[in-house]
Amino acid sequence: MIDFGPDELGWTGGERGIRDLLEVAADYIDYAKIYAMNALLIPAETVARTTRLYLDAGVTPFAGGILFEYAWQRHQVEELIKHLQRLGIPGLEISENYVTLSADERHRLIERFQKSGLSVVYEFGRKNPDQPMSIAYLGELVKAVAEHGIHHVTVEQCEIDLLAEDSPDALHALSVQPWFDHVVIEVDPYRFPEQHVKILRDLGPEVNLANVAPGQILRLEGFRRGIGRAVNYSLLSGDASRPAGINR
Repeated sequence: MIDFGPDELGWTGGERGIRDLLEVAADYIDYAKIYAMNALLIPAETVARTTRLYLDAGVTPFAGGILFEYAWQRHQVEELIKHLQRLGIPGLEISENYVTLSADERHRLIERFQKSGLSVVYEFGRKNPDQPMSIAYLGELVKAVAEHGIHHVTVEQCEIDLLAEDSPDALHALSVQPWFDHVVIEVDPYRFPEQHVKILRDLGPEVNLANVAPGQILRLEGFRRGIGRAVNYSLLSGDASRPAGINR
């Protein structure tokens, strides 16, 4: 889930909104990404309190990659580490949306954050790619970061869009890779539900998804199970895995 803060796609700008969300949907959320620069823009006390709410509910929060890139460009990685530690945020995303890291730089940064006690999420891809990504290269990257204990790589939404546009069969080719279970596909909250349903159909209902807006969590879980007009209520035709039976 992506935590936009105060936003039209789900109000997670304070404790009440997050508490209400977690009471009904925590079972369907593994991670909560604190959007872009919000870990710096929202008052520190508020971020610290909402971070504790996530952790208490069994959801792992982490700071988004744009905050990392901002700190990296300004040679303030150490300041970023101290800031996240003060807030109690247990992890961060390393992305290369607008910066470019060499393999050595990437690995040194991962090790530095991990040594400071922060878990690392790695995101592959650019915000504005100019050519389709190489599935083989993505596989090499998944294996490389796995050596540092990172077992899931998020793929930037724009990379998925360009890959699918370039080749109709590319998403299927991606889904049959032996390392695909270690990939998390970003979706676009503003293209809900059409894009989300298409990805579920192309990649399977168990596909790992990221950037799901708070207000879309429960409906997406329904789509996975065949519930909703967007999936033609396939639950009722027996085409989807059924949820647990009703207890009287």
